Amino acid sequence: MGPRDTQFERVLWNTAAIGIVLIACVVAFAAIDAGQVILAPVFLAVTIGLMFGPLADRLEKRGVPSSLSAGIVVILLIVLLALGITLFAVPLSQWVERIPVIWDKLREQAMALREPLSAVATLQDQIQEIIGGTATMSVAVESGNPVTDIAFQAPALGAQVLVFLVSLYFFLATRHQIRVGVLSMCFTRRMRWRTAHVFRDVETKVSRFLFSVTIINFCVGVAVTLAMWAAGMPSPVLWGALAAMVNYIPYVAQAVMVTVLFVVAMGTQDDLVHVLLPVGLYLVISFSEGQLITPQVLGRTLTLNPFLVFLSIGFWIWVWGPVGGLVAVPSLLMLTSFLDHVLPRGVDREAPIPARVRARVVREAGEEIAARRREEEEERQAEEAEEAVVEKPSRRRPGAGKGTSAPAAS
Repeated sequence: MGPRDTQFERVLWNTAAIGIVLIACVVAFAAIDAGQVILAPVFLAVTIGLMFGPLADRLEKRGVPSSLSAGIVVILLIVLLALGITLFAVPLSQWVERIPVIWDKLREQAMALREPLSAVATLQDQIQEIIGGTATMSVAVESGNPVTDIAFQAPALGAQVLVFLVSLYFFLATRHQIRVGVLSMCFTRRMRWRTAHVFRDVETKVSRFLFSVTIINFCVGVAVTLAMWAAGMPSPVLWGALAAMVNYIPYVAQAVMVTVLFVVAMGTQDDLVHVLLPVGLYLVISFSEGQLITPQVLGRTLTLNPFLVFLSIGFWIWVWGPVGGLVAVPSLLMLTSFLDHVLPRGVDREAPIPARVRARVVREAGEEIAARRREEEEERQAEEAEEAVVEKPSRRRPGAGKGTSAPAAS
């Protein structure tokens, strides 16, 4: 009975632990969803702050105070956002005026598909007669004014933008104090060492990833602009800028751009070849960027599992919308950096390991072992010094006793 009871209690303990973890995950997801208005801009500010952290460090090395360097970075970001909005505003205003013409052209294209659709409808009616049932479908269209919706959403959007800018400024201005405060809560030297490496890897990986992706997206935007100009698409700069902007969200960017280019080409081009040509050129550029350029630029250290990237993007878009798509990959990099140092992964000796990976693993393992030996040696020396300080008074007592007894004997 004893071993069975022990095994049963162990199963109950493990089940309870798993249940507590699942409950904590559900509560965390609910809190993230409920706090979207505040948490989304704050987390986006932290992500952008990690990207601009090296720039603020360079300014501080030249004698600029941290508060002033943070203000400079925030002003620079506002200028970049203003330039991007200006780049989109002029072409979009022209396309808003052309929406009725494009809509008429799309209706003409849809009329060409009327006969196949009517054939499908006739086939559906015949299937229903054979089955012997009738099916009715009612569509209810809710009336709403887009201007009214925008008017109601504008204050909330402005508040989130303000929270984002304020959070970005204070994060950049106090990032060193935040790091020191977190390290001061670590009780052991090894914990402080691991936490410091987590901070270093998170800042390095996120800043390198976002900076590299920004340069790649700029090149993609230029390539898409030239390709749309060669294909005869109107406003090629607009489509290049849109491709560069949405390319921060993998997988989703390709679907959005293919849909937009196909609809615009359907409304502006005459034949099928010119309709499919912009979509084909964009797919070639996107494939070259995703399979050839990005892996070479980012390297192996920032290469993530595509399935994990897809899950992260799907989860964060489901929770926070477009802002979640922007922070999906950086949040995954933060999580992997944390797990790499908190839960070090072992090396599978049976699996074939490339020479570069083996050399890097051996070097990192050697550095970690050397650091641990230095820590153990310092702790041993500190203990020996404490023991020496404690033993000195006890060694002096016999001599002191002899010195006092000698005059008494004389």
